Amino acid sequence: SLYVSEYFSQSAQKLSFYSWYGNAKLFHFHVPEDTVLLRWLLQASRGKGPECTSMEITVHFRHGAPPVINPLGTRFPANATVRPSYNISITLSSAVQNTTFVNVTTPSAGDWFIAAHLPQAAGRIEVKGFSTPCPYMFQADMFVLRLTDMPVLEPGVPMPHTVVSPAKPLHVKVFVPKHAAGMRFELRSCVTNEKKACAVRVVLGSITLPQSFQRILTCTGNVSCSLALDSPPWEKWLQIMVESLGTANASVSVEMLASFTVCRPGSASSFLNFISLNQSQSGARPGTPGAAGSSAHSAGEAPHNTSGQRSSCLQNQPVVREDLDVVSVRYRLLNGPSVPVNALSPTLLLLNLNTGMDSGGSLVVSLLLNKTSVSLTNATVAACVNAASPVLSLNATRNCSTAFSQGYPLSVSTSSAEATLIVLYPQTDDWFLSLQLLCPKGQGECNSAEAKVTVFSYLTPCFNDCGPYGQCSLLRRHGYLYAACSCKAGWGGWSCTDDTKAQSIGAQNLATLLLTLSNLMFLPAIAVAVYRYYLVEASVYTYTMFFSTFYHACDQPGIAVMCIMDYDTLQYCDFLGSVVSIWVTILCMARVKKILKYVLFMLGTLLIAMSLQLDRRGVWNMMGPCLFALVIMIAAWVHHGTKRRHCYPSSWKRWVFYLLPGITLAFIAISVYAFMETNENYYYTHSIWHVLVACSVAFLLPPRDKHKKPWAWSQKLTCRYQICQNDREELYAVT
Repeated sequence: SLYVSEYFSQSAQKLSFYSWYGNAKLFHFHVPEDTVLLRWLLQASRGKGPECTSMEITVHFRHGAPPVINPLGTRFPANATVRPSYNISITLSSAVQNTTFVNVTTPSAGDWFIAAHLPQAAGRIEVKGFSTPCPYMFQADMFVLRLTDMPVLEPGVPMPHTVVSPAKPLHVKVFVPKHAAGMRFELRSCVTNEKKACAVRVVLGSITLPQSFQRILTCTGNVSCSLALDSPPWEKWLQIMVESLGTANASVSVEMLASFTVCRPGSASSFLNFISLNQSQSGARPGTPGAAGSSAHSAGEAPHNTSGQRSSCLQNQPVVREDLDVVSVRYRLLNGPSVPVNALSPTLLLLNLNTGMDSGGSLVVSLLLNKTSVSLTNATVAACVNAASPVLSLNATRNCSTAFSQGYPLSVSTSSAEATLIVLYPQTDDWFLSLQLLCPKGQGECNSAEAKVTVFSYLTPCFNDCGPYGQCSLLRRHGYLYAACSCKAGWGGWSCTDDTKAQSIGAQNLATLLLTLSNLMFLPAIAVAVYRYYLVEASVYTYTMFFSTFYHACDQPGIAVMCIMDYDTLQYCDFLGSVVSIWVTILCMARVKKILKYVLFMLGTLLIAMSLQLDRRGVWNMMGPCLFALVIMIAAWVHHGTKRRHCYPSSWKRWVFYLLPGITLAFIAISVYAFMETNENYYYTHSIWHVLVACSVAFLLPPRDKHKKPWAWSQKLTCRYQICQNDREELYAVT
């Protein structure tokens, strides 16, 4: 046998602390056919700074689709099927780098996914630039060992082979045809080179994570042995590995035989299906996934052959796949949304999810039983949703297991006429929906009965669009797209349906009121600025108060939200007003000449607008203008003090009652903003920031110029007439 080794690598990604699925870093690999050994090389590293501490990295593996994970222990939506992912932990303690190997023998071919993340996020809101987070990097590489000339076992043809030694197992493969109901594998004429009874172990199937359904057949002391499989995967290569359990030098001669039992399907004629498809395409199409198939129903149901149903082992119902958008598919039944279900043979629907781009969403299958169509009140319609191959014999236990997979059961009856199944991140494959009528007293009671079941099936990026407290985000890893929900207002879970830590309506209203009404504390600062003739500064404070109020009214995570314009515009105007307010306040305190002050106002505002467009959340967008304005203010104060030959400002009352309280409030505000805000306390810590900044502005504004008279509102408002005196000297013309 000729083995070929191949190496696949992807670039390293910076890991994040986990708060939602978007924080998990995804790696997507494709394992080729005839792979007998898969080895993952996992490399994790961290920075060398003092902020880097010991950290545990969790790595999840899954075949066919991204792993479904739940690090936060939240609840999944009702009717969702969840199977734990296979995961390992990598610890970075004293070592800067950690290298881990994960081996998988006889892996299943196709897509494999790895997701890595750090522990749960602390929830602290860090200002960009105040602290340097430790970088944790993760990289996954894949080595495969592939057999280039794997022997093919033809159905019904015995194949003799020799297992040279226990260290060199024998690998063969057999192709499973479509509509295979069962497979029988036989091992015959198994003897050692010493003409004794052999001891071998046969492994059928490949490993898939998180669950593996390999079938193992051990032949010890027997000349021949066999294994029967129900519903093997259709139209796929099935790997078979034969290992010798004898001594190191003993070779084993075996003869293998694989045979299949093929099921003959029965369905409506292809011509009628084609006519139904043309009519449904010309009719009105439903607008929502929940209304799938209604247009096909209006075209009329194609008649089905009753005698053909009774003689076949399954009834195919033609299904059309309709791509709507990215990770969005609707399945339409050509013969109408209602399908007939009987007890003699299962009704089968094919749901095609094998494009390679369908595994990043949620498959939803809903069943609705027409109660008037069931003559037996105690009858039940059992259903199974399976990948790779369908269940062709449904029973009362409804375990929905096939040869190498475990399906998902559903059932409807007259007492419970509706059933829904949600498959999160369905694996890339052909999916099958099998339905059959069951009776508690035996199938003989149901032979002449038939039930009508309406089937709605579709693939959606996020189930129920993440609800009112979530946002569906489309994520990308290279060319692969997948969707996840980002929850808000304390809600959690895969589809934002877990209300364990959810904020009440009152708490949401309180948060909105605090964050918006706290901006009204700018009114005293505006009044002081107007009273002291600082009209430009008062205009800036009014601008800041307005946009900060409506930005926080639009930024709320719950239902207490009001957006007067685009969210991004409100955020930009809020950030711009905040920084410009600090800029004009410090320059006003510098007491420079008016022409220079207004030039600095305008030039600084333009530069601040540019820097905010480059990086809106950078700390230097606020600290840079503040520091530059402080330098100008200190230089101006030194100039004034040198010119007057005493400290400036000269009044101790100005220092004690205005400057020191204003500076103290400003430092407290910066400390709260930079070091105390978290996701839980944001609504009141940020409100405190609003109040402290507004109050510090009112204290720090300098008094008006001495030549300025106070506003004489009473005289100006009550005076109706004014006697004007002409002081100009009259010139008379002398003639």
